[in-house]
Amino acid sequence: MPYSFFSSFLRRERKAEPMQKPPSRQRPAIALDTMQLDLPFEHAPVFSSPAPLRGDVPPADPPVDSLKPAVPPPAPKPLPDGVRQRRIVLGARPLDYRLKRSSRRAIGFCIDGTGLSITTPRWVTIADIESAIGDKQHWIFKKLTEWQTRVEQRALSRIDWKDGAKFPFLGKTIRVSVAGASTLSFDEPSNVLSLPLPALADTQQIKDRVQGWLQSEAKRIFGERLVVYAEKLVVEFRSYALSSAATRWGSCSSDGKTRLNWRLIHFPMSIIDYVVAHELVHLREMNHSPRFWQTVESIFPEFREAQHTLKHHPPDLLPAL
Repeated sequence: MPYSFFSSFLRRERKAEPMQKPPSRQRPAIALDTMQLDLPFEHAPVFSSPAPLRGDVPPADPPVDSLKPAVPPPAPKPLPDGVRQRRIVLGARPLDYRLKRSSRRAIGFCIDGTGLSITTPRWVTIADIESAIGDKQHWIFKKLTEWQTRVEQRALSRIDWKDGAKFPFLGKTIRVSVAGASTLSFDEPSNVLSLPLPALADTQQIKDRVQGWLQSEAKRIFGERLVVYAEKLVVEFRSYALSSAATRWGSCSSDGKTRLNWRLIHFPMSIIDYVVAHELVHLREMNHSPRFWQTVESIFPEFREAQHTLKHHPPDLLPAL
């Protein structure tokens, strides 16, 4: 496929090694936003006095410029009650984290948009906490990196909806033209979507028209692919509808009702075909057993590559609409 907005969006992911074994079930995409890990203690003491919090990170002193009057910096956002900001150096890498004591019986690690938070029993010492951090440092740094990558990808998914805006459609880059067209039309050779809007149309108008067109195309194309793969599998789906789910690409019930995420329309046709095939195979195997995956592979041999692409590009990382 020639270089495009979408191929650039996926280029790093295609270099990854293919999955050796399909997962038994799809993990919700939202798991990348809040990552948690608990380390249970087998024997907790009965006392509950808090351990000393030596080495808390003090607020940094403002820089001094002798040529300018001293202007106090904005006050940092206060931490919640009972939460301390701390720092540990692992090798040559400093790691900041927030520490909170509680009545829980395990050390809990949580990584989200604010970084690393640790919640511990009141009786656990700082030495024990830092030892646990050292034991789990690979997991911690890996998840912090994943979270940062996710933030960067979200930034890439933002589109300035105006004349000339670009967005992915079936793996190709489509350009929006707002030049007073009388009807909405798509010119496939030039990949231009002309909108019947005035030249000064606002962002919301342009975005709404593009989304409406994408959803109508999704409805048409998905329906065509469902028929193709239903014939290959010798199954019959009862009905289908579009969804806007944030954590899944499709679903299929035992009575033949199928739902497909309309945002699949951004991907190349091969990705759409994989999701369609995956859901229709459920009409023969309502599970993710080895037999299920064998059936998927029989009609879509390259499913692992498609699976990898979708795993790393959940719906919330696609262009914001």
